[in-house]
Amino acid sequence: MFEQLKEVSGRLEEIVRLLSDPECARDPARLQALMKEQASLLPVAQAYSSWQKACETIEECGEMLSSEHDEEMRSMLKEELSGAKARQEELTRKLRVMLLPKDPNDEKNVVVEIRAGVGGDEAALFAAEVYRMYLRYSEIKGWKVELTSVSENGIGGFKECVFLVNGKGAYSRLKYESGVHRVQRVPETESGGRIHTSACTVAIMPQAEEIDFELDLNECHFDVFRASGNGGQCVNTTDSAVRLVHEPTGIVVSCQDEKSQLKNKDKAIKILRSILYQKELMERHDAEAMERRSQIGSGDRSEKIRTYNFPQGRVTDHRIKLTLYRIDQIMNGNLDELIDPLIAADQARKLAGTQEE
Repeated sequence: MFEQLKEVSGRLEEIVRLLSDPECARDPARLQALMKEQASLLPVAQAYSSWQKACETIEECGEMLSSEHDEEMRSMLKEELSGAKARQEELTRKLRVMLLPKDPNDEKNVVVEIRAGVGGDEAALFAAEVYRMYLRYSEIKGWKVELTSVSENGIGGFKECVFLVNGKGAYSRLKYESGVHRVQRVPETESGGRIHTSACTVAIMPQAEEIDFELDLNECHFDVFRASGNGGQCVNTTDSAVRLVHEPTGIVVSCQDEKSQLKNKDKAIKILRSILYQKELMERHDAEAMERRSQIGSGDRSEKIRTYNFPQGRVTDHRIKLTLYRIDQIMNGNLDELIDPLIAADQARKLAGTQEE
């Protein structure tokens, strides 16, 4: 760890030197890259500096205690020593986490797919509620959401929907939402008051740029059709909606939220590129996920990552065995209470892996 910290300090000094070079100022792309790297390394260097100060305090207090005989002064020194040791331990844990390998996709925007699974109309209604949950969470975080396609069931539910989330760190937090979300409640159509169980699947993909994945448009087939559903003047009157088929894989992407056919085509290409990029990532890391479908499962209720039990007012995340009795707040977008513990558990797992190595 300390070798890495020395490297960080050395690299920061080098970046400061490069930023002061007039040649760097004439290259905006390089300047931006260096400033971004500096911003990412600075918190590590500051934590390391605080750790070093805590170590110095421990050493100084130890030396003074060995020669001090006044009991009142010894008591003060012991208290200061205890505080410095606690700071050192906390900063050591913090630095270990900060030095964990970063997911290169963490700062990317996100493509989200939600599909109704087992449960018919009730599953579709829940899928729509899950979409609204992420919409509210994005509003809390200051992220922008663009709904690109939706297939409704006629009673307010979503058979499936695809949307983009644009904002700083969106993927770093939403990536923990991939999987089957199970709901347990009494449907409005249930006259006997019986609790039904249904599910929807959520897939979270980093939005790929051209530099991440080169999409060959010669392998794609485009169709245009008339948009359906609620919308502006152009909906149902012009062929502005776009359907994009990737012939080698058979993946189909539709986009109809824009009035402009060109804008819909551009969004469809972004989504397809992200799907193929995610597929490539999963093939590259097949130890964690064999293929894209393994991320979201088949929609079967037994493959759940999380259960939303409305009669009991609870939400349980089965991966970390966390239960919260605040379902209303969670469905209203207050997801940090679930996501923060998931991040902590992921960091603990990675830390354990590095210590074993």
